[in-house]
Amino acid sequence: MWRVGTVLALRDETASARTLTLEVPDWPGHVAGQHVDVRLTAPDGYSAARSYSIASAPNPEKRLDITVERLPDGEVSPYLTQQLIVGDQLELRGPIGGWFVWRPEQTEPIQLIAGGSGIVPLIAMIRSRASAGSSAPFRLLYSVREPAAVFYREELRTLTDRGTVRITYAYTRNVPKDWPLPARRINANLIANATWPSTLSPTFYICGPTSFVENASGLLTVSGHSAQRIRTERFGPTGDRR
Repeated sequence: MWRVGTVLALRDETASARTLTLEVPDWPGHVAGQHVDVRLTAPDGYSAARSYSIASAPNPEKRLDITVERLPDGEVSPYLTQQLIVGDQLELRGPIGGWFVWRPEQTEPIQLIAGGSGIVPLIAMIRSRASAGSSAPFRLLYSVREPAAVFYREELRTLTDRGTVRITYAYTRNVPKDWPLPARRINANLIANATWPSTLSPTFYICGPTSFVENASGLLTVSGHSAQRIRTERFGPTGDRR
């Protein structure tokens, strides 16, 4: 079923990513980690649809945020990040997904691992934890090219300052000034030092490009974590969630 959402606000997250806040009057509600399909239709009838993770926590206002990263050769993302304006309407289908979700009744330690724009469904989990008043311990390991590519920068900084979520960054190309470590990708040593130990039986949520997700999942299983406790979501070159 396709629904119509109205754009209430637009906010740039990085030079190539924008968050859209939509109001959907008949929105049935969602769970953190789910996604929506967005469909654009041209005057000649040609249509294209892409899947985007929901970034917002469930709320009674029937609003949702999606954060879109612009792809140079994309059919949908350039329009959403450069041409869309407040008041425009979009066709949406969802919410979609029931496996890669976090629910407030979960009390076990949660380890989030994001690669690039894979942070989007994970920020929804962090926001849902806060809105639900959950005391489940959360950690986030965020792999990103450089400081300027970090989504939700100020929000993550606030979480770090308050100590509500332990956040570890892995910058893969350029590091911040005075950063104590060189640029690096996620490896076994980082997994061992930045994630919950297997003795605590944490649940893992990993989202990012396919190669990133497979590498992180492999490192976790080698370090002793049960594959049954690792939930993954991946996206291909078009940015579509898989």
